[in-house]
Amino acid sequence: MPVEIAREIRPAVQKYGGAFMTSPELAEVEREVGLGQRALYFRGRSAVLGDPSPSVVAELFGTFPRWVVDVVLPPATEVLGSDAAVSAYTEALYRWSKAHLRESALGELLPRLVAAADASGLALFAGWKQVSWPADPVARIGHGLMLLREYRGGVHFAALRAVGLTVPEAVVADPEGGRARLLRTAWSPEAADELIARARRRPDLEARRRRAESLTDERMGELLEVLSAAERDALVRSLADLSREE
Repeated sequence: MPVEIAREIRPAVQKYGGAFMTSPELAEVEREVGLGQRALYFRGRSAVLGDPSPSVVAELFGTFPRWVVDVVLPPATEVLGSDAAVSAYTEALYRWSKAHLRESALGELLPRLVAAADASGLALFAGWKQVSWPADPVARIGHGLMLLREYRGGVHFAALRAVGLTVPEAVVADPEGGRARLLRTAWSPEAADELIARARRRPDLEARRRRAESLTDERMGELLEVLSAAERDALVRSLADLSREE
């Protein structure tokens, strides 16, 4: 069933669609364009929407405390215009892709999935969907993985709001998240503990998160229906091969 496949491929989409965001390749491009550490992630990822304010970017990204975006984004915006920021961000993505990926069926399957994905209400995905695909076949796979991750992320954020959770509350409830992830994304120990205590007062916190995950998998499953059963099998195999090739 497509929904089961959506659930199965989620870890690979999350991992390989976002691995470049904290990679040496991104740090290298940051230095080349004169940005500080981690600034290209915030500036480049959001620049498909032009020059959004720190408050807007903090809400779009969801997981970071507002103060981080306030500190990092304005100086980066002064250094790089939106078109240059998108180019730098994708350059980092393509360098990472060429270092870690190889040609596979993903090069044909991912563009079809992205083309079929409805971008309405999904701001970041809508912006990135308008960016031209690279010509290099391996870079195209990295581009497609990033786009599919942005699509799933946007759908998941919508599902969280539909079940009455904020994104930080979902991080608290996520077995792969919790306090450790909050601290990794620049929450102070005090702010993280306050958020956790507030979220844990909700007796149905975990149930709501699970419902949001199910809704997300259902929507992803619907998207996968644009592929034939054989193509879905090829998608699963090709994504599984990524971990075996590390």
